Amino acid sequence: MRRHIATIKSEDEENEINLTPMLDVVFIMLIFFIVTASFIRETGLEASRPDQNNQPTVTDEEGAILVMINGDNQIYVDNQPVDIRQVRPRIEAMHAEDAERPMVIQTHPDSNTKTLIGILDQANLANIDNVSIVEL
Repeated sequence: MRRHIATIKSEDEENEINLTPMLDVVFIMLIFFIVTASFIRETGLEASRPDQNNQPTVTDEEGAILVMINGDNQIYVDNQPVDIRQVRPRIEAMHAEDAERPMVIQTHPDSNTKTLIGILDQANLANIDNVSIVEL
């Protein structure tokens, strides 16, 4: 009878799954992903967005380079219609007059993001760092 009980215990011990090696592998993988994820650096253009509650109204009197996008994706630089290819020379000329002059892009809610990104690219090529985006 004792032998029978001893064989039942040894069979139960053999049938158990040892989870320790699997947990070791999971923790090693977790550490690997944490370490490698911290070295990924995304590049991009930083833009400061104002709060929705207190959006400033921008006029020409404030001295900012004003670029507007209406609902039909037409671009206006200082209230004059321009093509996307003409944005960079216009803002470069205005920026050359006063290098501290900020640039403000007013967008209509119906305008495309593609137009906004095109203007941001032109501002980046013109080396204008102080760019703000305001939604009308």
